[in-house]
Amino acid sequence: MKVNIGKKILLANEEYALKNKQLLAEKKKLCLNMISSPGSGKTSILYRTICDLKDKIKIGVIEGDIQTDIDAERIRATKAPAIQVNTDGACHLSAAQVNKALENLPINELDLVFIENVGNLVCPSDFELGENAKVVVLSVAEGDDKPVKYPSIFAKSEVLLINKIDFLSAGAQVNFDIERVKIDARKLNKDIKIFPISATTGEGMTDWYDWLIESINNSQGN
Repeated sequence: MKVNIGKKILLANEEYALKNKQLLAEKKKLCLNMISSPGSGKTSILYRTICDLKDKIKIGVIEGDIQTDIDAERIRATKAPAIQVNTDGACHLSAAQVNKALENLPINELDLVFIENVGNLVCPSDFELGENAKVVVLSVAEGDDKPVKYPSIFAKSEVLLINKIDFLSAGAQVNFDIERVKIDARKLNKDIKIFPISATTGEGMTDWYDWLIESINNSQGN
């Protein structure tokens, strides 16, 4: 008898993803699954977002990493609640792990839950976690060919954050064509929202914040 292990794993994951989605809908909480390659600046984006919006919205974070809690500690330094999930070698978070983490977040006190997934553009795109939307982060240091090389995550994401744009204006030797990225991403997903930003300087972050607040209001029925 042939057993499709991959299908069985995905089905089990979908069951927990549905539980997470139902919980978040019941609580009227927005949940965003942030996905990128390692080093794109996900944690820096979250850190600045939490600090800049601390007087407007309450944010909690589920931190996924293969080992260590370095990123979670950085988020906790903002006074935002953060739950660390170590995958012990797995290249993505599972919906079951997110389900457990949601139990340990003060979700009733939050407006928004970020899931910072394991640094990887491939595996996380196949595993639904019950989130409202995926946010893919691409830094200019990674090159402008990533939508073509890793189409699945760009096709599934509602938002693309192009981070570290300060490199382009600082005279760094970076070969990155923002317009090419926009065109390639929209070939995969015509409705994707694209925000060029710098988590270091703050450039472009206001547009990202406006989208977040609008999305929170929509999730709360405002």
